[in-house]
Amino acid sequence: MNLVIKNLLALSFIATAGTCFGQDKPESREDLEKIAKGLKYQQGEINLQSGLAKLNVPSGFRYLGPEDAETVLVKLWRNPPGGKSLGMLLPENTGPLQEDCWAVTISYNDDGYVKDNDASKINYTDLLKKMQEGAREDNKERVKAGYPEIELIGWAAPPRYDSATHKLYWAKEIQFGGEKARTLNYNIRILGRRGVLVLNVISGMNQLAEIEGKTPEILAMVDFNEGNRYADFDPKVDRIATYGLAALVAGGVAAKLGLFKMLWVFILAAKKFIILGAIAVVVWVKKLFGKGTQNNA
Repeated sequence: MNLVIKNLLALSFIATAGTCFGQDKPESREDLEKIAKGLKYQQGEINLQSGLAKLNVPSGFRYLGPEDAETVLVKLWRNPPGGKSLGMLLPENTGPLQEDCWAVTISYNDDGYVKDNDASKINYTDLLKKMQEGAREDNKERVKAGYPEIELIGWAAPPRYDSATHKLYWAKEIQFGGEKARTLNYNIRILGRRGVLVLNVISGMNQLAEIEGKTPEILAMVDFNEGNRYADFDPKVDRIATYGLAALVAGGVAAKLGLFKMLWVFILAAKKFIILGAIAVVVWVKKLFGKGTQNNA
């Protein structure tokens, strides 16, 4: 199944997931603030997915569990439901309704052990060019399907891999359709024995410097527990992923999600507009998803 078909299938999924926009009456600011006050923030040591990994949340950050993270994403930021996570990190001095808020969603992909033997051989300049060419080629099908073009502007921060901790991070600058604002797609990946911890930062391009400054702290907070670590890999019983580091950056895990992931990132990045005017966003979503959403409105 080629990427174009995957993208179209993924679009069918997100169109279905997005039908709630036409059904739910947008809450008032007072309602949203009431929901936000009910969130249960945590600090200290957090157990992720029944002992898979642990998160040590220091002063300066706060953690929301999976249910509260879903509340933020769906009820406060008006995203389609279904993007289940292992929780969310936020700076301690901001809340989800504040204009300068940014967050880090945490999830896990159990696609297998990702080999890192190509780490020193990857030419990320060449990889970026191929990714840009692929995005331009895929735009033909996106436009035909009635969706906005996606332009990969470049690296907001080039990929960096720590071979000692098996942690990879990078950032892309993306532009959607005729939108003037550009989206920051900041990614952190932690390799484990049977899969990858996926940390995605939800923010605007103007917050890149702040996030870059906080990335070392974020990287130090989370790791796999003993038995699930990269060094615990057993080739006799463990599955090896079908992709390496280059594919992880170019798509890899996300390739299965196709355009859905990129639209999801865009909708998340649009949270500030959603907070300020939910009705306008509902109209935007209906226009974006076309008849698939309108028929369910």
